[in-house]
Amino acid sequence: MLYFLIYCLSFLLLSKSFFMPVKNENGKVYKFFLPWYKHRRVFVSIFQESRILTAIKRIKSSRMENLDEKQEITLLDLPDLDLECILEKLSPAGLCSMAGVCKTLREKCKSDHLWKKHMNQKWGRLIGDAVYTEWQCKIDSRVIGDSAMQKSPFQWFSRFLDDLFPNGSKMEEGDSKSRSSKHENSIMSCYMALETGKIWFPAQVYNRENGHIGFMLSCYDAEVCYDSKADNFVASYSAQGRRTIEENIEWNRLRAPAVDTPANVLHISDCLGDLKPDDHFEIQWRKKKEFPFGWWYGVVGHLGLCNGHEVNCMCHMSDMVILEFKQYIPGSQWRRTAIKRKDHREGGNEGDGFYGGIRKLYNKEEIEAWKNFWTNSILE
Repeated sequence: MLYFLIYCLSFLLLSKSFFMPVKNENGKVYKFFLPWYKHRRVFVSIFQESRILTAIKRIKSSRMENLDEKQEITLLDLPDLDLECILEKLSPAGLCSMAGVCKTLREKCKSDHLWKKHMNQKWGRLIGDAVYTEWQCKIDSRVIGDSAMQKSPFQWFSRFLDDLFPNGSKMEEGDSKSRSSKHENSIMSCYMALETGKIWFPAQVYNRENGHIGFMLSCYDAEVCYDSKADNFVASYSAQGRRTIEENIEWNRLRAPAVDTPANVLHISDCLGDLKPDDHFEIQWRKKKEFPFGWWYGVVGHLGLCNGHEVNCMCHMSDMVILEFKQYIPGSQWRRTAIKRKDHREGGNEGDGFYGGIRKLYNKEEIEAWKNFWTNSILE
């Protein structure tokens, strides 16, 4: 026991030499084990460690604040040019969805320059000034209904067409009417009317009545309406005051009216002097005087005395022009007919029908469109 006490006392006396005092900034004294103090490059003091931890906490806090600020940035915080570039990439459905976000985006999403691109891409081949005129008439007469819109995938957008603003915003009656009129006259409103089938517009249909043999390689005027669910069209033809309806018309069977001449009016031909053999043309034809004209495809042929060789051919010098419809067999009453260049007017009879004005086809795309409907078998 005595030896143990002596040992403990000796240890306590010797241990004091291993500690040395150190004061911090506040005057507080810390004691560190001497070898640790001499090798501070490896071990840090409690005071230094506390300062490092405090700095780390500040950095983390700063990063969290920056993250929160980034999360609060919206599309409206972007520069106008950047926002326009984003909106230009959206589809029509995307623009409609974006328009439902807020009033500001709604105004931007209905800009004509955004919708003009979509109008040209989808409807440019079929529509012209006549469609916009028809749409304007619909606006003026206020006969646009809501039934088609409610059945379409854009049905929620009908409130925008009615000029109902989100978040219950209210306007003066006069301002509301002005904004509604501006909205209805926009390209967007016309696009939506076409897309949802709210408007019938003038077009011409190749091979009407689902390619009936009696209308092969013909093109007739009609009023058409788009069915977005089936992605095709319904056509309404007029004859003797009666309407004939045809459904399931594909896109390739439609074209915009080639001329402004109404279907029951003789087209004034301005190409008769230019017609020569092998030229492609369209000519008006109708079965009876009471019927509207349709446009029929044909090729200029050679006169009976011509051998058909280009070098010796003088057919283009003659006042008589031979029109051939090669979808019919040789010898058919519909195969050939002749017209005069100088005084051509509507001619024919009840048996062969009545021929009207002529259009020479210069555009290769128009010619190819006709050839795509060429019959596999020759008609009689």
